Amino acid sequence: MTIVTDQLLGHRSIRKFADRAVDDDTLAALVQAAQCAPTSHHVQAYTIIQVKDRANRAAIAQLAGPQVWVDQAPVFLVFCADLTRLIRAAKALGEPSDTGWTEHFIVATVDTALVAQNLMTAAESMGLGGVFIGGIRNDPQQVATLLNIPDQAYPVFGMCLGWPGQDPGPKPRLPLSLVLRQDRFDDPMTDADEAALEAYDQTMVAYYQARDTNLKTTAWTRLMAKFVAQQTRPHMKAFLEQKGFSLK
Repeated sequence: MTIVTDQLLGHRSIRKFADRAVDDDTLAALVQAAQCAPTSHHVQAYTIIQVKDRANRAAIAQLAGPQVWVDQAPVFLVFCADLTRLIRAAKALGEPSDTGWTEHFIVATVDTALVAQNLMTAAESMGLGGVFIGGIRNDPQQVATLLNIPDQAYPVFGMCLGWPGQDPGPKPRLPLSLVLRQDRFDDPMTDADEAALEAYDQTMVAYYQARDTNLKTTAWTRLMAKFVAQQTRPHMKAFLEQKGFSLK
């Protein structure tokens, strides 16, 4: 074990923040560290928007849930998958830009996730904390309008950052035996897998019951069954196509 693995194992989402600013030099250092994340073909297909405008912050907080910590956090960032620089480079060199490919969409989205995780890890190493905000995809068009996000780019998620004002425990993850396979996938699950999942359900129920906020008594499998049984942001396909990600 190392300092880095200890830090990663101790990750928790922070939604309450101390009344202390994050200075510009600290944020710049975090972004520079984040940029060292792996990137397919070195395309670096992301743009990070720091949202300072109070009206926009309040509007996004409402669109996302509401999630009041979007408005309250010292720093709120929106991470965009962004192909615009690639297209601009092609145009400047007189090269054709064949847009709309699914692989381009995947590359940009993965790049964005990697840079954001790097930023969160770097922030936590400094004693900061935060939480990812997928709720901005509740109304991605409104977010894109508020932040002037052009075609060939889209908001993937947000991130609140600041000095922690709470000390929650890490949320238990799935047992290693369920996520690490040897040589092949092996589905359906074995009896041992089913037993491990049942034990994890009990662990998650105990975790939720011990929390001081957002108490739940539902097992993980039941929450996941509900998740896959409902339509989840069905507007995203049309929105992505409108932004130029036709996924051909």
